[in-house]
Amino acid sequence: MDADYRWKQLSSKIVFQQSWFKTKVDTCELPDGRVFDSYFTVEVPDWVNCIIITADEKLVLIKQYRYPVNKITYELPGGLIEKGEDPMQAALREMQEETGYSSNNIELILTVAPNPALQNTTAYFYLVTNAVKTKQQQFDEFEEVEVELFDKLAIQKLLSSNSMQHGVQIGGLYKALEKIGWINWSY
Repeated sequence: MDADYRWKQLSSKIVFQQSWFKTKVDTCELPDGRVFDSYFTVEVPDWVNCIIITADEKLVLIKQYRYPVNKITYELPGGLIEKGEDPMQAALREMQEETGYSSNNIELILTVAPNPALQNTTAYFYLVTNAVKTKQQQFDEFEEVEVELFDKLAIQKLLSSNSMQHGVQIGGLYKALEKIGWINWSY
């Protein structure tokens, strides 16, 4: 691709907006002059996820019901970044709210665009180590979350059995597990 790859936005219209969710339809001109009439995008806030490893080397996952897929899922703790909030502070807040765990050992290990064809969102993945349970969970109004701990073998079985379904989170989890030595990509 050459340097002139960007599309020019000719018009933009919000077709739906409520709370933290917005859908737009744009008309864009491509570099070769063609016009794309109805390019739909979804705008939601950036979010964080935490890969939490306890002081006794267990991985902390949450289990919750997800209405769109009508399933109970295993996921990394996390949530939306509030307007003006630092992503690392959001990660620490979400970790404490959803799991009750805390730690001073936190590092950003991955930043991704979850669906760049449709969304402008960034997801931040933080590795948290030496975590300890320090308080009770504090759920949002419609949140019902259970915490489950997995040792090295159990998380490998969970992943190999395709029991973790959140596609974007799997990349961050594999990155963290490689970093802490729980998986090895030796070829």
